[in-house]
Amino acid sequence: MQTRFSLLLVTSLAISVATASSDISWPEWRGPDRDARVDYFDPPAEWPRSARSAWKLSVGNSSGSPLVSNGRAYLNARQGGAEIVRCIDLETGEIIWNQSVPIRYRIQSPGERFGSGPNSTPALADNRLFTLSVTGILSAWDASSGDLLWRRDYADRFRQTHPAWGHSTSPLVIGDTVVVHFGGAQAGVLAALNVETGNEVWTEGEDGISHASPILVELHGVQQIVEWNHESVVGVESQTGRRLWDYPLPHQGSNQNSPTPVHHEGRIIIGGENRGIRSLEPRLQNGKWSVEEVWHQRRVSLNMASAVIGDDGSLYGLSHFRQGLFFRLDPETGEILWLGPSRTGEYATFLTIPGFVVALRDDGRLEVIPTNQSEYRTVATYEVSNRPTWTAPVLLNDGFLIKDHSTLARWVFE
Repeated sequence: MQTRFSLLLVTSLAISVATASSDISWPEWRGPDRDARVDYFDPPAEWPRSARSAWKLSVGNSSGSPLVSNGRAYLNARQGGAEIVRCIDLETGEIIWNQSVPIRYRIQSPGERFGSGPNSTPALADNRLFTLSVTGILSAWDASSGDLLWRRDYADRFRQTHPAWGHSTSPLVIGDTVVVHFGGAQAGVLAALNVETGNEVWTEGEDGISHASPILVELHGVQQIVEWNHESVVGVESQTGRRLWDYPLPHQGSNQNSPTPVHHEGRIIIGGENRGIRSLEPRLQNGKWSVEEVWHQRRVSLNMASAVIGDDGSLYGLSHFRQGLFFRLDPETGEILWLGPSRTGEYATFLTIPGFVVALRDDGRLEVIPTNQSEYRTVATYEVSNRPTWTAPVLLNDGFLIKDHSTLARWVFE
């Protein structure tokens, strides 16, 4: 009787986990609202001491995050001379379908250690998967079957179709359009394409592309795309492509425009390599837009890692100063609330959940950091890879989905 009860309990738990996993939706870069906020996860009263790998796949090189929907994971990564788009069963790790796009690209020195795979995270909407290659080819796939629906690039318009380090901007789906910045560092265009056909709906500007991804926000009742391109932080009306405002902050020399902007209570928080962190407030008065710099914090600076707003309203991130250190900052004033130890590393990605920020460092260490504290500390640490981890994790109900330099693995708590 005890054996039968135990078997029923284990079976029930397995069904519960599978069902919970099938309900998870993580459809694009930094989640549904591009703010890295995980709404479906309830933190445990006590974090498990360890996690184990349930399955692992060799998938090739990429810096773009995996996506999750309806019990499936989606990933674009490079193996050999092609970028391979995969659909994977989240529970078993089995490949459901895969498609390949031949790519001729090799990253420039000294970036070889990062690999030549895609840096852009795909976007998933209405059973369509949109992938952007490292060279600027946008492909639309049927998410169920893997069939190619359409493909578009702007190679006939721009001599340089990608920046030196390859495309890192991630497609943004808005209703019946998908928005991507095409071109290279010197010249490009922000374009909205119809999700069904790939036809142009609108284009905006001639600015070159940066490595940052756009976000969708509402400011003063106007839905707009906030993008940091090669020259400026801009606000673009989402339905028409009309530029509303801009704030000059150009990519200069090695000071790259890389982190995703953060929207917080009507302000845009932006930070770039060697340039500190700024809070910008777009304003609308008498039909005219303007931008005010509210504060500029120079003691910490974002290089490639994008910051997040925790549930306590603080800004959390990784500054590249002092060979990398975590920080907590007041987004209202720019005041630094705490600094972590030096030599944390070059890169980290963040998720925000109730009571905590989850940080995946580039050395394969995943840390759980409590929010609203007066100093940096962790409540749990998991060693999830012995290879570089440049890709944001996906938080599952029972663990994590981790992409390292060449593999994708599902980790479950023990």
